[in-house]
Amino acid sequence: MWKSLTQRLRQHPLLLILASGLMTRLFIAKFLPPGFDEAYYFLYTQNPDWSYFDHPPMVAGSTELGISLLGGEISSLSIRLGGVLLYTLTLYLLYRIGKRLFSKQAGILAVAIATIAPIFQVAFGSMTLPDGPLMVFWLASLDVATTEFFPQTGKPYRPTRRLAVLGFLVGLACLSKYHGFILGAGYVGFCLTSKPHRKALFSPWTIASFVLFAAVLFPMVYWNAQHDWASFTFQAERGVPARSFDFARFGKALNTEMLMLFPTIGIPLLWVSLKSLFQQIWRLVFGNPQLAQLDPEQQADYITTQRQRRLILWVSAPVLIGFTVIGGYRQIFPTWAMPGFFTATLLLAERASQLRWRLIKRWLIVSAAIIQVLLLIALSHIVWGIFQNPSQNQILGILPANVEQDGSIELLDIEQLRREFAKQPQLVTALKSADFIYTNRFHLSGHVGMALTPIARKPITCFDKRDMRGFAFWSTATQWLNQTGIYVTTDRFQTREDSAAEYAPYFKSWEKLGEVPLFRGGVEVDRIHVFQGTQLVKPFPRPERATQGA
Repeated sequence: MWKSLTQRLRQHPLLLILASGLMTRLFIAKFLPPGFDEAYYFLYTQNPDWSYFDHPPMVAGSTELGISLLGGEISSLSIRLGGVLLYTLTLYLLYRIGKRLFSKQAGILAVAIATIAPIFQVAFGSMTLPDGPLMVFWLASLDVATTEFFPQTGKPYRPTRRLAVLGFLVGLACLSKYHGFILGAGYVGFCLTSKPHRKALFSPWTIASFVLFAAVLFPMVYWNAQHDWASFTFQAERGVPARSFDFARFGKALNTEMLMLFPTIGIPLLWVSLKSLFQQIWRLVFGNPQLAQLDPEQQADYITTQRQRRLILWVSAPVLIGFTVIGGYRQIFPTWAMPGFFTATLLLAERASQLRWRLIKRWLIVSAAIIQVLLLIALSHIVWGIFQNPSQNQILGILPANVEQDGSIELLDIEQLRREFAKQPQLVTALKSADFIYTNRFHLSGHVGMALTPIARKPITCFDKRDMRGFAFWSTATQWLNQTGIYVTTDRFQTREDSAAEYAPYFKSWEKLGEVPLFRGGVEVDRIHVFQGTQLVKPFPRPERATQGA
């Protein structure tokens, strides 16, 4: 059986890449502790709504999907499983697009590149982030767009009902992340700059497309209308320059993107994208004298290929270039520009498919081997502390003896926290009798919620005068009056700052219930402090923006 399966995989490289990538991502999803945002998105599933302050609602659905598939289990794997499976579908759609536009080999190469690149396989493919569902609908829309605009019938282009489907899918991309609006603008830009496809803009099917697009956006628009357009305002402010352009900051943002993609992939990807973009602009402005030297059939093929590349550039370059340039004005997250880089893998795959196969195979295998080794080393330290000093799992103690300087310990092991918390009866009893749980940071509330919800399902919130994020809309400032709350925080906030002292005056009585040690490599790396406040006597102050949720 195994021999037959191995032979089949060798005969079908696409299946081999998809299967090996899926296994790798499941391994990462299982062992990597939840990130700050991921744990916070778990709380989306506990507070179902039309939309959310930080993002549209689709990430709540993809997170809930994995939890449901695993029977309600709350773990690192369960919150990520939906995203892991969706990424496999994303890769298959990438293959379909590459095969349709260029060749079967180009489609397979695009999948290989997107499977290998670290930020794609981890952020898009192993974690629960808005980018997971975004990329499914991004690629699904591009799959429909390539079929619509390049039907391979040999006849002049005529708009079809696929335009309506395209609007529907772009709407779903917008319900995943606000990047979807840039995607939709990209399709309009393509039609404007491709003469045969301008007629699509005046087709009745385009009207249907906009109607479906608007209908799909209803949950997001409705939520924002109910909350003073808070999410739109928040996201718009993040795109506004915070200071003058700084080339050093821009260079740092670009270097970070190249490192996240890995240089052997990121640099060729950027080069091919910029080269293709400049060639398109040059030919649109100055024309192409060499075209006259080709026979009519060659001219038709050449023009079609150029338009296919133009379509890819219109849905990749605005994101790829735009967010990287914003990095010169303000701090950005590396994932912001990645939908553009991901789409541009089609351009790199097309060019790579024209080179010697032995060279391309060596490039991919060596890149994949180095990347997987580096990822395994990083994961091993985060989970087992192989570079920690001291550590029972130490391979090379290269980090400072003071584990507080190791940022990886802030990724809380929620399953260990759950086990250690359950070992202390006084904590369990207090938790079950309390009315709510809260922490002093919105992301910490996510980790605590994941850890403690299986023990006792209680409302969880955040008391923070600076940044409450979605908690400002999931509860009111007066909701917790006369109720008993369990305050949970980490050693960082308690031992060094005594954060509990800030909350004691707001309760009728206040006491410390205990501490929960957390270990890595057999060494204590953090300590969770648990307090109980009985009868909240006055609302805890909220930041000015958060009053919209009161």
